[in-house]
This record gives sequence, C-alpha cells and structure tokens, in this order.
Amino acid sequence: MRPPPDWQLPTGVNRGLWDYLHDADLARNYDAGLAGSSLFHVDQEFVARHCPDGGRLIDLGCGTGRLLLTFARRGCRVLGVDLSSEMLKVAAGKARAAGLAVGLVRANLTDLRAVADQSFDCAACLFSTLGMVLGADNRRAVVGHAYRVLRPGGRFVLHVHNRWFNFWDPAGRKWLLRDWLGSWFGGGGGDRVMLPHQGIAGLTLHHFTRREAARLLRGAGFRVVEVRPVSLREDGRLRCAWWFGRLRAYGYLLSAERPLT
Repeated sequence: MRPPPDWQLPTGVNRGLWDYLHDADLARNYDAGLAGSSLFHVDQEFVARHCPDGGRLIDLGCGTGRLLLTFARRGCRVLGVDLSSEMLKVAAGKARAAGLAVGLVRANLTDLRAVADQSFDCAACLFSTLGMVLGADNRRAVVGHAYRVLRPGGRFVLHVHNRWFNFWDPAGRKWLLRDWLGSWFGGGGGDRVMLPHQGIAGLTLHHFTRREAARLLRGAGFRVVEVRPVSLREDGRLRCAWWFGRLRAYGYLLSAERPLT
C-alpha cells in the first residue's frame, strides 16, 4: 500500500509511526525482538492485580496480543484495538493457534466511538502506547475513551516512560535541556524522536513525568489507585524508590478507577 502524504496521515500519527504500523517484518518479529524485556511480565502481573477474572477487558494498542491471550486463558472476554493491521494479523494467528476467542478491531485509539459506553470491566494501554500518540489533545482523547468504555468501578491500567530517566545518558541530558528551553517558547513538552527502532526511524515518543500522567488520568475523571515506578531490573522493581525515585524510574505503571458515582 502506497503511504499517504503527511497531511493525510491519521490523527496522532506521524511518518515514523506510520512506517512502524505498516512494517510486516517488524510485526512478525515483534515478540522475539522484545522477549527479554522484564516489562512484558511486570505489566501483566500489574494488570492481573487490578482486573478481575471472568470480566471484559479491552486492550488499547494490543499489538501482537500478548495481554489478550493471557486474559482469555483466565476466562475473560477480550477485545484488542490497534491501528496496525500487521500486528493484528499476528495476534489473530496466535489466538487461532491457542484455540482462544479473541476479538480484534483495527481502529485509531483517538476515535473509538464504535465501542459502546460502559461495556468493559478493565482497560489497558501498555508498553508506552499512549506515548506514541502525537499531541496532548489526542492523548487526552484516548484516555477519555478509556473512561467512557469502562463501567463504574472499572479499572484502567496505563504504562508510560519517565521523562526524567533520560538524565542518565548524555544524549538524553541534551534533549532534556532542549525540551525544557523549548517549553519556555511554546514548544518542548516531552516529545522525543527516538533512535531507529528495528529499522524504523523518526518514531516520536512522548515521555511523561509522574505528575503529568496522574493529572491526565484525573482530568478524564479517573481516581488514581496506584502508581508503581518500574526499573530495568529483571523483576522490574525500583529499590529504595524514596531515594530520587522520580529520576531513577524507567517508567510508571498506573492503575485508575472510574468512580461508582
């Protein structure tokens, strides 16, 4: 498929993300390429603690379906949403091979009007998927949809990368300084163009502060239940989080609840 001109790209998508979403080789090798990531286990354990067995779960940015298959095995009715048809093909193949019923929908996370209000018990947006969405208004729209599709009392689990972790490498420190200076002139604000990832260049990722992520959830109406800093350790735990934890955390897992009233 011929890529569209920049002005016709979907909402919240730039050229780097478009290439990422439409790379068939990347999708086929995605699981193998990230098999060593401790976050792949830590985030699922976190979701399991906050989401009930046997309920309905929607995964926003489901990728190749790793969360969907886990929760389908636990008796949940699951729906995965992703803008990448290549990722969804891989997820569908994995579900067929496992003999699991998994719903899959190709859609932009900024526009989920096709998903009914209050139809899920749990929603997830993992592996910094929200950070791939360009524009603060578009990210607010994604979180707003997560709130809308949850039943009262439902939980939303979100993962974001920590902006201040960039302090630990020289290029990151330079970016932080430019980003801070840019914020004084109406630019900046956490968007960083990442190094080429699996052959894809130009992928922009929004890095959150802890306060920004919590404020985004509260602004949509959620009550923040837990914020867990995540490290690069095998178990994902950040030891002595009280000691400069906001500088040392690689990212955050957040659980938020839609209030009952």
